[in-house]
Amino acid sequence: MDVQQIHKFLNGLTANNSKAWMDENKKDYQSAKSNFIDLVQNSINTAAKFDDEIVNEEAKKCVFRLNRDVRFSKNKDPYKTNFGGSICKGGRKTGNPGYYLHIMPGNNFAGGGLFQPQPDALKKICQEIDYNAPELVKIITSAKFKRHFNEPFDDKVKTAPKGYPKDHPHIDLLRYRSFIYTQQFTDKEAQSPDFPKMIVETFKVMKPYIDFLRRGLD
Repeated sequence: MDVQQIHKFLNGLTANNSKAWMDENKKDYQSAKSNFIDLVQNSINTAAKFDDEIVNEEAKKCVFRLNRDVRFSKNKDPYKTNFGGSICKGGRKTGNPGYYLHIMPGNNFAGGGLFQPQPDALKKICQEIDYNAPELVKIITSAKFKRHFNEPFDDKVKTAPKGYPKDHPHIDLLRYRSFIYTQQFTDKEAQSPDFPKMIVETFKVMKPYIDFLRRGLD
């Protein structure tokens, strides 16, 4: 779980984002990937002690590929310059609420939630918010939650989702299309021996929010 080695590799990749460079540095890539997978697996194993949903999940099913899909992008760089992992029941492809870990020099963070759910899933979550907004408000305004997380990821509809009035008492919560909170870590923190514990502590604080989203989708 050598984050310093991951950072070193990603700094090189950022400066030389090409297949030729990647081929020349294949061993460093494999080492960085292995370090990240170990970090994710450690996070799963430890967080599973308080979250039964991720018991027996495998890091390899949670880690995103480094290759970018450039077919419809103006940015033709072939590789991402970060390692990311979505820790949830069934792995990254399921679209289930869960935790997220992101390692990138100058932009390390952990957190979770649900990114741009499909229309039917979004409708269910909005209904859960409509029915139980005070519970959600209590979760996200608790002192512990606010110590770890700032504002949620800014991904909202402009006015109000279909079926809800603009003057709904909790319209600010209903407008979200993604439900994501993250905690940032400096490179120094990410490279420290205590970083695995910091990640899991972040996930533990995130757990009630994840549970709220999961219940909405049940």
